Amino acid sequence: MRPLTDEETKVMFEKLSKYIGDNIKLLVDRPDGSYCFRLHNERVYYMSEKILKLATNISRDKLVSVGTCFGKFTKSIKFRLHITALDFLAPYAKFKVWVKPGQEQSFLYGNHVLKSGLGRITENTMQYQGVVVYSMTDVPLGFGVAAKTTQECRRVDPMSIVVFHQADVGEFIRNEDTLT
Repeated sequence: MRPLTDEETKVMFEKLSKYIGDNIKLLVDRPDGSYCFRLHNERVYYMSEKILKLATNISRDKLVSVGTCFGKFTKSIKFRLHITALDFLAPYAKFKVWVKPGQEQSFLYGNHVLKSGLGRITENTMQYQGVVVYSMTDVPLGFGVAAKTTQECRRVDPMSIVVFHQADVGEFIRNEDTLT
């Protein structure tokens, strides 16, 4: 387990800023202690400094994971967010989308959000902006990328895609073998 390099940190923070904007600093400097990001086996983990100190007692080859997995780096040094980061991204999300109850199941099966299933959307959402997807009861379901701006969403066809699916809580069941 090692700290992220400058390039890795830049790539990861750029990806996180698509979803939570300037609130990234709230993830690191929290009132309940100091938190950090560490890289282990191409995966980025988010943990408290206390847990980090305890984890140094375990050898790298024996350590499976520590903290919460935020995502992983691909071979081409691109960062992919994992659904396990949703609990940390949802409270700080700048742009949100709420889906109707009928669309929830479709989204949890890995499908995009259609205009007919859109309940609400945050004002001034830009195209290709990272959004957190919620149920109408404010339960975070996953995250994706806005396919249309807020204004375009008001006048598009009901079968048009408004949010591209990226990750959802249904992945725990669909991909339980590969999520380690």
